[in-house]
Amino acid sequence: MKLRIAIAADHGGFDLKQELIQRLSEVVDIVDMGAESFDSSDDYPDLAIPAARAVASGEVQRAVVICGSGVGASVVCNKVKGVRAGLCHDTYSAHQGVEHDDMNTLCLGARVIGVELATEIVAAFLMAQFSGEERHLRRLEKLNQLEE
Repeated sequence: MKLRIAIAADHGGFDLKQELIQRLSEVVDIVDMGAESFDSSDDYPDLAIPAARAVASGEVQRAVVICGSGVGASVVCNKVKGVRAGLCHDTYSAHQGVEHDDMNTLCLGARVIGVELATEIVAAFLMAQFSGEERHLRRLEKLNQLEE
């Protein structure tokens, strides 16, 4: 069974989102959460929040959310209970964030990295699995307590 992921982007990440959908569609089941077309006046929270909520509800296993820098996407996604979003611009952080922190949402800055690196980062994120080690579970529980 294919991994089911949400992907979303505002105007700053629209072109990168389209390219990633094209590159990933054969290996993962993609739920495109928008934007559906380029709109220079759209707001990243309007696109990031539905993707984050899809992760939190279990509709998808993971999400990739893209804006110009990735910072806004990361901030807003982390406001949704159950979402652990990380802004990653390297492959190590992308897989380590999943393995140690059970990161379920990857945020990218389309104005910071190019499509080839973004593709490698997304692949590292999607292939990684949470370790389940006691120390990581203990830390994750401390994070979960913050949401209660």
